[in-house]
Amino acid sequence: MKINIAKINKVLIENNISYSTNLTEGEILDSISSINNAKSNSLIFLFNEKYLSSLSISKAKCCVLKNEFIDHLPKNIKYITVDDPYLALATLSNLFDKKRKSNGVISKYAHLDKNVQIENQVQIDSLSNIYENSIINNNVIIESNCTIGPNVLIGKNTLISSNSSISNCIIGENSVIKSGVVIGSEGFGFEINSKKRIKHYGNVVIGKNCHIGANTTIDRAVLDSTIISDNCNLDNLIQIAHNVKIGMHAVIAAQVGIAGSTVIGNNVKIGGQAGISGHLKIGNNVEIGGGSGVIKDIPDNSKVMGYPAKNFRDFL
Repeated sequence: MKINIAKINKVLIENNISYSTNLTEGEILDSISSINNAKSNSLIFLFNEKYLSSLSISKAKCCVLKNEFIDHLPKNIKYITVDDPYLALATLSNLFDKKRKSNGVISKYAHLDKNVQIENQVQIDSLSNIYENSIINNNVIIESNCTIGPNVLIGKNTLISSNSSISNCIIGENSVIKSGVVIGSEGFGFEINSKKRIKHYGNVVIGKNCHIGANTTIDRAVLDSTIISDNCNLDNLIQIAHNVKIGMHAVIAAQVGIAGSTVIGNNVKIGGQAGISGHLKIGNNVEIGGGSGVIKDIPDNSKVMGYPAKNFRDFL
């Protein structure tokens, strides 16, 4: 995809990123690359000074970097200086993404129950099944071999990747569900002595602009809702049990397990393979280190690690 400097300027300004550049009007960039594998029209990013020596052999057209490193750029590479190159990467990388759009085709090899509602420009690929009481909104893409329903509402512009199973669930608009995800199945609930299963009647509610990684499972609530709030990013292979509630802007890495009825605040970060016991309250802005075992409540703005999880400085 070819991107001119005018588009780059516009996006940086819209995202309140201060910058300086010697790229001139009309110049074109066609890709984002690593420093070593860049081509003549590539944009590269320098995050760490240990890669400064690699700049001399790069074929890139332009580098995004901090102003303090600008003197290390060879004359053949132009610059965009910013305070935070990683934030610039997150912002500019979306410019080069050819956003996938629904083709509006429902495959003749897909199955739709009679009482489902399909809105405009919905794509449903072969061998996917849409079951009763499901509503699929505008511009949704459902890839092949998915099971949707019963009792599912999918918001507009959402992507459901192949081999996913979604039932008893509401998904907000502009979300991405990656392959192999299971949402809305019955949770791990039973009476401990008799081992009698507890029937689940609740659902799962996933907010807007969420990203659910491959092979993640999110169980329906027993009576109310398991909740993943707006703008959450979940990695692959995460288990979220029944009745869990997660606030906005959560970032959760792979292989995290969260037991039932735990409530997690906004802006929480959880490292890979952390385990969180049930019926806990995790505050806002909490950071939990990878591999930690959380067995008690954590107040707002805490940073914890270890087993049992404790204040990060105490753990070190």
